[in-house]
Amino acid sequence: MNEVDRSKRVVVTSPRARATGAAQRGVLDLDEQTTVGEVYLRSLMRTQLGLALTVCLTALILVAGLPLMFDLWPAAGRARVFGLGLPWLVLGVLAYPALVIGGWAYVRAAERNERRFAALVERR
Repeated sequence: MNEVDRSKRVVVTSPRARATGAAQRGVLDLDEQTTVGEVYLRSLMRTQLGLALTVCLTALILVAGLPLMFDLWPAAGRARVFGLGLPWLVLGVLAYPALVIGGWAYVRAAERNERRFAALVERR
């Protein structure tokens, strides 16, 4: 091989090869399904489940609570805003942006939990 061919060589390595020993240990705990790795995963799943239940409960209160409110306070059900009945306006128009914002907030919080989990595993 001549000199030109040698300069074109590329070394391919795993990102884990560059990781520190401690970070590699944390990843290995997950890969090898050790007791420590299981504790880490259970912790992440518990955190994500708590977040999901919070978002679902909030959405349920929003979706089920508004009709209940209009039933309990008939005056609110008869109110009109811009010529539309308040129940139609709230349930037919305003509920959707609230659900989209809730979904967006859920995704951001779930990604933040995963980033914290990854940092925890890499620090170990």
